Amino acid sequence: MTNSSASALPISVRVALEVAHHEAVIRQTYLDSENVNTWSVGLTNASGHNVDRYINNPQPLQKCLEVFIWALERYADDVREVFAGHDLSEAQFAAALSFHWNTGSIRKASWVTRWKAGDVSGARVAFMWYNKPASIIGRRSKECSLFFDGLWSGDGFMTEYTRLTSRRSPVWGSAVKRDVSDAIMTILGASQPPVGHVAPPTPATPPQRSLWAALASLLAGFFGKDKA
Repeated sequence: MTNSSASALPISVRVALEVAHHEAVIRQTYLDSENVNTWSVGLTNASGHNVDRYINNPQPLQKCLEVFIWALERYADDVREVFAGHDLSEAQFAAALSFHWNTGSIRKASWVTRWKAGDVSGARVAFMWYNKPASIIGRRSKECSLFFDGLWSGDGFMTEYTRLTSRRSPVWGSAVKRDVSDAIMTILGASQPPVGHVAPPTPATPPQRSLWAALASLLAGFFGKDKA
């Protein structure tokens, strides 16, 4: 396992596919569990990209993924900054980035503080404290195994929800698996900004939430949710 300075680590194809593997994509703008317009891989106008124009206007998968990678890069900057001065393997970088994309908590996570202090066993335990709702435990376990053991889980596929209800909620039964490996390779090799990027015309909405986080929140509303 080769380690590099965290500040020098790029989003490689393997890193991007690992994060995508835990996520899902919707090509047109839908309403999340908090009635916020959301598109692609959990992006809202708070990302800096105007998602309102995709209401009833599905986009090609390639474009959805281009904007996802563009937004993911800013999360990667947070990870690089938090781990500055420390060496990370590609697997550790991918795990931390996936954790941050899902939770937005890389700057305050106690497992990061423990790991940087050399308390690896304590960091591993603390990593799994981010386990609410219960539906997220599978993802968190895989991220933990990737960071501490180098065990990858991405297979080049991600879930796409292909239909919305009349109220623009995702039809969860419309899920299909898409092989996005070629698309991600093309995007990361293109070295260009997202196609048709336009900033939101109105003030930013609440921070983006990943699609899986939105689904977990919706399910928690039905079955009860423990507080993290």
